[in-house]
Amino acid sequence: MSARYVTLLSAEAVAALPERARDVVEYRKSGLSLNHVQGCPLGCAYCIRHTYGLWDARRPRALMPDADAVEQLVGHRYFQPHDTPLQIFNRATDPFLPGVREHLFAVLNDLDGRELTNHVLVITRAQVDAGDCERLNALRHLKVTLLFTYSGIDDRRIEPHPSHTAVRSMRLATAHASRRYRTIFYWRPLVPGLNDTTAHLARAAVLSRWADATVFTGLFYRNEIADYYRTNGLPEPYAETARRKIVPETLEGRILARFARRPSDAPPLFRKTSCAVSYVHGVADYNGHYGINELCDICPGAQLDRCAGAHRVPSALQLQEAAAAIPEAADMRVTEITARAAQVEGLPSEQPRYYLQHRLAFQIHDAAHPHRRRRHGRAEIGWENPND
Repeated sequence: MSARYVTLLSAEAVAALPERARDVVEYRKSGLSLNHVQGCPLGCAYCIRHTYGLWDARRPRALMPDADAVEQLVGHRYFQPHDTPLQIFNRATDPFLPGVREHLFAVLNDLDGRELTNHVLVITRAQVDAGDCERLNALRHLKVTLLFTYSGIDDRRIEPHPSHTAVRSMRLATAHASRRYRTIFYWRPLVPGLNDTTAHLARAAVLSRWADATVFTGLFYRNEIADYYRTNGLPEPYAETARRKIVPETLEGRILARFARRPSDAPPLFRKTSCAVSYVHGVADYNGHYGINELCDICPGAQLDRCAGAHRVPSALQLQEAAAAIPEAADMRVTEITARAAQVEGLPSEQPRYYLQHRLAFQIHDAAHPHRRRRHGRAEIGWENPND
């Protein structure tokens, strides 16, 4: 394999990987995720790789050829041509690392060559150059969004890779002439005591002008990540862990107040990734958040109109018919349907729920994990009335 690509692992080496790492196609909330290249040297202490048993994999390696990986993706039972949102290399590496970027473009070119129009989310904190922008602009069908991860965390024990790299890349990509792709200032993870001072928020408000939209979100603080922090003497951000991202109530309030002071023509701020991605491409939210009114109160009016026009509350029969397409949803039961969401029981994991949510463009909630008002899909940590 050329030096422009990463090393292809042997079948024996792939078999030795943790079970979840071997599954290169996985449904995550913002899309069906392809991860056949794994390993990252950037060293962010809060990286989700801790939960996959891949934290020590610092050098990117390919588990299979790109063409085989794309076949697995488009042949997956969850994949719907033109509809399923996709994510490339968002779980175990950065898509613009040296070597990895060639695999990224091989995947993008393959998908685009099939004339697919799916959303494709590419999340990076690495260097994107003018040549990358030209190659992205050559794609004719996919709706590509670059999400530039920026935290502003100064503690190099937590985040060794400097945030200014992503800022430079974002400015360059957004300024590129006549671009077909879109850019998002992906402000994350926001962590009290690390990057939430008045100066941090003011800096982010300035940087947000250099993208088409901004999304803010908090920290996944899972048990494996907390263990790593304790073992390495890192300052623990919270006294407990959570299965959802943590965005304390007071922090959200301060963010909204600071961004409200920006000029009226500043790119909008969103709470949810899919809302921002859909907005920058001028389409309705594929996650169907419109029924969750408290999420939409910061959205631009034109986007609210798009989402309102697309909002369809499914019947129980329509939900069951959609679930019939995937065997793991055979035991699903619909317990409630409102204009906000459908609540279900009996799904074995989050993945079939995401499939149904994107298939119907409507919120599907698991009764075992309630979505509370005002912090929809977030942890209860940091909220005054956590059970409301």
